[in-house]
Amino acid sequence: MKILIVSDTHRRNENFLQVVEKVGPLDLVVHCGDVEGSEYIISKAAGCPVEMVQGNNDFFSDLPREKEFMIGQYKVWLTHGHHYYISMNSEIIKQEAREREIDIVMCGHTHKPVIDIENDLTLINPGSISYPRQENHKPSYILMEIDAEGKAHYTLNYLS
Repeated sequence: MKILIVSDTHRRNENFLQVVEKVGPLDLVVHCGDVEGSEYIISKAAGCPVEMVQGNNDFFSDLPREKEFMIGQYKVWLTHGHHYYISMNSEIIKQEAREREIDIVMCGHTHKPVIDIENDLTLINPGSISYPRQENHKPSYILMEIDAEGKAHYTLNYLS
């Protein structure tokens, strides 16, 4: 199973469309918020099921604020992260995830990619595919693959 995880496209969808073309076909796309009205474009281009939540810039969106769902054996919590102060640090969101008995929390908001794997919890932030803020300033996304044994593997990728 191949899952594309993106965030913070902010209605600038060219890079997302390029990535889908490059890495597809996909089994699932996860968008961690700040789509700014591009729900239809993203869903149509994905060519597979899409899980999406609203971010702090999705003012009039009907998207849910957060959601929980399963990917294989993993319980996933999807939230933009701004309600859990992810820009300050990841401790509050991790504590909340543990209280909810989550295996993987996926968030965005910071525009900086993170793959933080601990014993009982994995925190994934794909950064921004449109407006990166990390040191190299390259648009980023994460590919999650579930292998034949059901184990998750993550790869942080950058657009050139």
